Amino acid sequence: MSSLFDLPFEEPKAEEPEPPPPRRVLTVSDLNARIRTLLEQQFIEVWVEGELSNSKVWNTGHMYFTLKDPGAQIRSVMFRSALRLLRFKPQDGLRVIARGRISVYDPKGEYQLVCEHLEPEGLGALQLAFEQLKQRLQAAGLFDPRRKRALPALPRKIGVVTSLDGAAVRDIIQVLRRRYPNAHIVIRPTRVQGEGAALDIARALAAIGRVPGVDVVIVGRGGGSIEDLWAFNEEVVARAIAGCPVPTISAVGHETDVTIADFVADLRAPTPSAAAEMVVARKDDFCNHIDRLAHRVQAAMATRLHRVESRVRALDARGATIRGQVAARQRSYQSLSRTLETFDLRRRLGRVRTRLMAAEGRLAGATVKSRHRADGRLRATAARLEALSPLAVLGRGYAVCWNADRTTVVRDAARIAEGDRVRVTLARGELDCHVIDRSHD
Repeated sequence: MSSLFDLPFEEPKAEEPEPPPPRRVLTVSDLNARIRTLLEQQFIEVWVEGELSNSKVWNTGHMYFTLKDPGAQIRSVMFRSALRLLRFKPQDGLRVIARGRISVYDPKGEYQLVCEHLEPEGLGALQLAFEQLKQRLQAAGLFDPRRKRALPALPRKIGVVTSLDGAAVRDIIQVLRRRYPNAHIVIRPTRVQGEGAALDIARALAAIGRVPGVDVVIVGRGGGSIEDLWAFNEEVVARAIAGCPVPTISAVGHETDVTIADFVADLRAPTPSAAAEMVVARKDDFCNHIDRLAHRVQAAMATRLHRVESRVRALDARGATIRGQVAARQRSYQSLSRTLETFDLRRRLGRVRTRLMAAEGRLAGATVKSRHRADGRLRATAARLEALSPLAVLGRGYAVCWNADRTTVVRDAARIAEGDRVRVTLARGELDCHVIDRSHD
């Protein structure tokens, strides 16, 4: 073992410093790439709680948003492949829990959260999606009670949209065969859960609505979890139910299960069996109504028959009085007949004819006498008129002198001046004269 005294007494030589490493200059792109690599290696999967802000879905299908709390914020992105798997619609102000990884957006040198999953804080994603769709369809009027249609009284052809593998179709057929054996059932099979089931249900509803003669449609399935029943909470199914041309009954799950289809359908049944019973209940109501009408008709006929029988008995009681009245009228008729027979109509008619002929002779004589008397009076009157007629005077040689316009008879020559025109009426004709000379007393 060496000691301190073995060391040399001369001063040790100073060590030469190592040369500095060569300087490495990075480009901005290289720096961002290295930062991205470090962040992605360190934050492979993180869960972040915050509030959605400035969320917007671009035409590429990707959603860009900001996740923030009272003290900070981080830019985030959710690509189309992950966004389409969400059951609810992200919107500003909604508090969510996001799962994703940290990365860097090189062109801007910003780090961001690449979100792969979102769920509402305090409320399940499915429940939130349910509430959002419910509000949207209610605002569109699909839940309006005024658009609900009544079930037909006697449906002859009943459509069923459900899976052939479930118990729902067997329950529906069993109830209808037991209580409505003459019903015609048309079944359109469809998937009722899983990816693409909603679109399959919508297509089935459209297809069965085109079947001629279908009066009512039952759409549904048996019970299950909210995930199992989710196909009936899709908008495409709600729109298909609203567009069905015939009344639709929604029969999804158990009595406690409520789906969007229940709100849109014309009638909600708690179970598929209950839906079949509702269809039959309309038939039972119709039959009961017919029975009630039959009972009312029978009661009315019994009452009317009782009134008729009472009237017949009353008429029987009055029969004796009526027969007495008829006998009295017959006796009166016979008496009148005998009285009429005492009159000889032919003899009375001869006397009347004789009086008529005598009266006719007297009337003819009186008429001749009256005519002769009237003719004599007429001749006498004509003679007097002839004597007084001015024409008769003119016929004896007299004339009548008028002024020129024949408006005044000239009786005094002093009223006429020489050169005046006068007109002279003779028995035959008339003269137009000029006065050459006149004389008067």
